[in-house]
Amino acid sequence: MSSESWSATATSAAANIEIVPIGRTHLAGFHAAVDKIAKERRYLTMLEAPSFTRTRRVVLESLKAGAVHVVAVVEGEVIGWCDLRPKTAATLRHSAVLGMGIVAAYRRRGIGSRMLATTLELAWAHGIRRAELNVRVDHAPAIALYRRFGFVEEGTCRNYINIDGVDYDALLMARLAP
Repeated sequence: MSSESWSATATSAAANIEIVPIGRTHLAGFHAAVDKIAKERRYLTMLEAPSFTRTRRVVLESLKAGAVHVVAVVEGEVIGWCDLRPKTAATLRHSAVLGMGIVAAYRRRGIGSRMLATTLELAWAHGIRRAELNVRVDHAPAIALYRRFGFVEEGTCRNYINIDGVDYDALLMARLAP
């Protein structure tokens, strides 16, 4: 499927929200979205975004290494992202780690499903054969989304995240390419 056709398909489901591959013009908005979600202190393993310079470098380097990275954009503003970043070891390059987030005002509108569907389709087309992620065990909406997309639980990472002195377990979930 060409990028034009999947972009048009993604756009048709909600006329004002586009799901597109990340580009240089999205980097500042992506950084801002990561920072907003990180500061919620609930969904990400960071409490604030890294510097813009570091964020830019990580995104551009991961794209060169074969990552798939899409953003959800509303009227030019990045309001979410979904990426699959291949692991670096030669024996693990078929496997990629999923990251995603949606700013609070846009959650529960199907944007996560649209981004995840697009990301997985592009990843499989790029030869990624395994997608994996960690998600806090108390993040029921995300776990339900991942299950709908065929991710299965492979284990529990005990005391995986510590926020403000409180430990949280996380599920390791994965999905294999069809």
